[in-house]
Amino acid sequence: MSNFPKVKDPELVGTYPALAKAGGGYVWDDVLEYRVWCHPHDGAPDIENGNDYYYVFETYEEALEYSNNAPGAEVPLALIIQEEYIDETEPGKYIQVKEQRLTEWPVEFLKRPRRTAETIPSFLSPNAPGNKLDIIRGLA
Repeated sequence: MSNFPKVKDPELVGTYPALAKAGGGYVWDDVLEYRVWCHPHDGAPDIENGNDYYYVFETYEEALEYSNNAPGAEVPLALIIQEEYIDETEPGKYIQVKEQRLTEWPVEFLKRPRRTAETIPSFLSPNAPGNKLDIIRGLA
């Protein structure tokens, strides 16, 4: 059994755009695929004319196994979808953004609970705990 979520639709793995946001948003809705980026300048085979490239996986464990055994490979990332998210417009100033966004996240961030209908309103509430991240982490 995996410690990380299953992908939303295994049949769509590999069909998502290569370019995505990187991190941010504080919350997640679904994992779309796990990715391992490969870098020829770090020893990965040069199959894209010197450009970086990635392989996609349905599970974190498959991605990790590949990453551990492939020269020039990064640790796995998760491509996630955020149906809505939190934007920090300036330090300590947060707003709710209600638009879909694809972003690559370190898989450790998936240890946070999935976004619920109450996650963002609770985070933005004037009654939120002093450490708002406790809401995101499922501790408040």
